[in-house]
Amino acid sequence: MRLNLSSQITLKRIPKRYFQPENDFEEYILTRFEKIPTHIYEDINEASKVVADEIVKNLLQKQKEGKPFVMGICGGSSPQLIYEELVRRHKEENISFRNLVVFNIYEYYPVTDVSKSNLRMLKDVFLDHIDIDPNNIYSPDPAVEKDLIAENCAAYEEALQSFGGMDYLLLGLGSKGNIGFNMPGSNPNSRTRLVMLDGDSRRDSISIFGSLDRVPVSAITMGISDMMKARRITLIAWGEQKAESIKRMVEGSVSESMPASFLQTHPNAKVIIDLSAASNLTRISYPWLVTSCDWNNKLIRRAIVWLCNQVEKPILKLTNKDYNDNGLSELLTIYGSAYNVNIKIFNDLQHTITGWPGGKPDADDTYRPERAKPYPKRVIIFSPHPDDDVISMGGTFQRLVNQGHEVHVAYQTSGNIAVNDEEVIRYISVINSIRKRFDPGNVIIFEKYNQIKNYLLYEKKKDDIDTPDVLFIKSQIRREEARTADRYIGLSDKNIHFLDLPFYETGRVKKKPISEEDVFIVKDFIETIKPHQIYVAGDLADPHGTHKVCLDAVLAAIDLLKDEDWFKDCRIWMYRGAWMEWEIDHIEMAVPLSPEELRQKRNAILKHQSQMESAPFLGDDERLFWQRAEERNKATAELYWKLGLASYEAIEAFVEYKPIK
Repeated sequence: MRLNLSSQITLKRIPKRYFQPENDFEEYILTRFEKIPTHIYEDINEASKVVADEIVKNLLQKQKEGKPFVMGICGGSSPQLIYEELVRRHKEENISFRNLVVFNIYEYYPVTDVSKSNLRMLKDVFLDHIDIDPNNIYSPDPAVEKDLIAENCAAYEEALQSFGGMDYLLLGLGSKGNIGFNMPGSNPNSRTRLVMLDGDSRRDSISIFGSLDRVPVSAITMGISDMMKARRITLIAWGEQKAESIKRMVEGSVSESMPASFLQTHPNAKVIIDLSAASNLTRISYPWLVTSCDWNNKLIRRAIVWLCNQVEKPILKLTNKDYNDNGLSELLTIYGSAYNVNIKIFNDLQHTITGWPGGKPDADDTYRPERAKPYPKRVIIFSPHPDDDVISMGGTFQRLVNQGHEVHVAYQTSGNIAVNDEEVIRYISVINSIRKRFDPGNVIIFEKYNQIKNYLLYEKKKDDIDTPDVLFIKSQIRREEARTADRYIGLSDKNIHFLDLPFYETGRVKKKPISEEDVFIVKDFIETIKPHQIYVAGDLADPHGTHKVCLDAVLAAIDLLKDEDWFKDCRIWMYRGAWMEWEIDHIEMAVPLSPEELRQKRNAILKHQSQMESAPFLGDDERLFWQRAEERNKATAELYWKLGLASYEAIEAFVEYKPIK
C-alpha cells in the first residue's frame, strides 16, 4: 500500500532538466542566479537518503582515521526522515555510530517537562536507536538556573571548541529564514546565547507543546559564528511553505533580515530541497529567464501571466515588443505572433471558468472543465477538519447542492483538539441548565457536569491530555457545527459522514502516522458511494500536517480503487484551504462566486463558532478563516480580471488529480 502519494504530486509544467541538469554546462546556465549550491529532488524520501548517504560516508571516513565525527543536528520535522534512514542503516546494515559526537544546536528554555525538550525528541527519533556513546551528546540545558545560563552557554562552546568545531552541520530553515533560533537581526558574529522567541516562532512550536501558552518564551541557540565554523553545512527544506524563504536565501543578498543567507559566505555549504520548496527559484518559476524552454500549455500560461504583470497589460493587449523585451521571443518564433499566443492563453483561461462544477446537463462540454454526463452526479467532498469544506470550497459546495447533485461530505477527523476548554464549559453549562429545567433528578448528568467542570477549571494541569469525556464533548461541538453549516447549505443529515480516522485520535497535537486502518476506512466509504466526483484538500502548506495525512489517506484509497470499472468514471478535484491558493497556471477549474454567494459562504463558515477568535490553531495569520478565504477568493478573481477576463466577485479554484500509475 502506497501511503505517501501526496509527495509525488508534481503539477506538470517543470521539465526535469530544470531541476536536475543533464551536465555541468546546463547547471551553470540554470543556476546563475543562485549563490549557494542548491540540489532539488522530486521526492523527500530520495533527498533524505542523499543526505543520510553523505553523513554515513563522512562518519565512516572518520572511523578509518580513528577520529570522532562531530556533527551539529537540528530538531523539527524536516530531518525526521534522515534520522529514520540513519537508524535503519545502523540496524539493517550494521553501520556503527560509536565515533559520532553530536551537538544539539538549540534548546527551548525553560522546559520543566524534559519530554518536550528538543534533545528528548532527538533521542526519541535518532540518538536512542544507535550505538552512540551517551557522553558524546552535547546540548544546552533546558532547565538550568537562570543565573547560570551564561555559564551553561560557555560550557557548551568550550565542549565544541575542544573537538575543533563541527565536521558537519545539518540545518533546517525556519519560517523567518532563521537557522537554529538565530532570528532576523542576528549578528553574524553571534555565539551560543539565550534568545527571546517572537510570536511566529512560538506558534511554529505549538505542535510540540500542545498550545501557545505552553510554548517557552525563549531558547538557547548555537550562534551563527559557531555554525559558520563547521567544515560542511547542509541546509534542508521541504514544502511550498518554505519556497519564498528559499528564494531569498539562495538568490537574494546576504542580510541580517535573512540569517540563512549568511551561508552564501561559507565555502562548503549547500542546500537540499524538494521541488515544492524550490518552486520560487528562477529556474523553476521563470525558466525563460535562464534558458531555452520546453514549452507546454502550463508553462506558456505561467509566462504570459508573468508578462502581463511585468508590463501591466491584459493578455489581449500584449505586443511583439512586450515579448521581445522580456525574454519571451521563443514564443513568437513558435507561434508566429503575439496575437496567436495571446488568443491561445486567453481561451485556455476562459475555458477554466464554469458556473457548473458538476458539469452542465445537456450542454456541449468540449471546452468545459467537467463533463455534462452523468447528471446528476454522486459527489464526495472530503474535509480534513469539520470546517475545511466550507472554508475552502463553500461556494462550489453550495452550487453542487443547488444544481441537484447527490453531495456527500466526509469529515476525516473530529477536530477535537481545536476546541478550547471554555467552549466545553459553556456547552456543559447549557446541558446542566436543561437538566435542571426538564429532568432535575438526573443524577448521572449532574455528576458528569460537576466532574468535567471541576477537571477543566481546577484539576487539569498544563500538559495533561483531555479525558475521554472532554474529548467526546469537543468532538460533538465540532460535529454539530458542521451539521449546522451543512444544513444551511441545504445538505441532508443522511449525507453528512464522520470518519474519525484513527491517526488523529491521540488527544494531542502530535498525531500517529497514517496506517492501513485509516486508508481502509476511506476506501470502504468511497465504495459505498461510488462517486463520479471526489473533492479533496490538496493544501500541503497546512502548518499542522493533518491536511497532508488526510490527503494521503484518500490518495492511497484511490490507488486501491483506480482499476475498478466504476471508478474510471470518477474525477478527483483538489481544492486548497485557508493557507494558500493554487497558482493560476495550475488552475483547471475556476468556479466564480457572486457577492450573494460569497456572503452565503461566509455565513456557512461562521456556523463554526468554536473556530472563530478563540480557536487555538489559527496559525501565524492574524485573519480569521472567513477573512482569509474571502481575500484569497477575491484575489483569484481580481487576477482573472487583470488578465482581461470577466470581472467576478470571487473565484474558487481547483486542480485535477489523476491517479499515479
